[in-house]
Amino acid sequence: MIVKPRTMSKEYRILLSLNARMDLSPKDKKHLVYLEKGYQGELKFDRLTMKLENELYIINDLCLEQNKSFIQIDTLIISQHTVYPYEVKNYEGDYRYELGNFYPKLSKDEIRNPLHQLNRSKSLLRPLLKNLGFYLPIEGDVAFVNKNFTLYQAPLNEPIIHPTQLNSLMQKLNGIPSKLTNRHKMLSDQLISLHQTDSPYTRFPPYNYGQLQKGPLCADCHSLISSVEDYKIILVCDKCGHEELVDSVVLRCAEELVLLFPDLKITTNLVHDWCRVVGSRKTIRRILMQNYKSVGERQHRYFE
Repeated sequence: MIVKPRTMSKEYRILLSLNARMDLSPKDKKHLVYLEKGYQGELKFDRLTMKLENELYIINDLCLEQNKSFIQIDTLIISQHTVYPYEVKNYEGDYRYELGNFYPKLSKDEIRNPLHQLNRSKSLLRPLLKNLGFYLPIEGDVAFVNKNFTLYQAPLNEPIIHPTQLNSLMQKLNGIPSKLTNRHKMLSDQLISLHQTDSPYTRFPPYNYGQLQKGPLCADCHSLISSVEDYKIILVCDKCGHEELVDSVVLRCAEELVLLFPDLKITTNLVHDWCRVVGSRKTIRRILMQNYKSVGERQHRYFE
């Protein structure tokens, strides 16, 4: 049972927005590609875990704090007797394992060792669970989900799941004797309540309202929309042709403003300026009135 679904991280959503509205540096663009690839890999793993029929609690995208250190767990699975943290990697191409380190096959440039990440998560998770009153053993693996990934000289004694072993992993999880109780539900709820929405590892470039291009972003390809069709009821993406009702577009614009500028008050004029292609302030005000709490009157009105 999925008790915490996966969503795009705040960092990823902000970079997607900024990428469409300003010129990102090569470093920031590279980081955006890295986040995109990682997210797609995690979704691939989710498509497998969501089919599990065993009594398990599945918590996706968990960021916890333990003794001023942060733990980022891609997927955490709670069974009756064991907790399983999974480090999901969407690496592509040929890599080699040598003297405890990971390298691209034909390179001497060492990459960050995902096994170290997993071991760190386990070591920090153990005292956290103890503080919550739980003494379940912690197992887990690094799961490589890209079918085009190969790891040469892979050690047999390390918790590594290769792409060809993913189905076997799911069979194993389905076969674990597991009967969940209220105690397990309590653990799941406590971990979710401790989730940190603002990761300390988040980074994005400085920006301000004036420098960003205005207009709604396509919900599908994340490019700017500049055309309106069907009597201003439907907005059509110039790039991919994706269609979306104006009401949905306006709400996404308001959410994006809250994401990028949390200190700004959401007003009809602000959303109108941000949307640009939605010409009617009356339409925007109606949509905001229907979906947000209105505070104040007339020119002093804002929404929260």
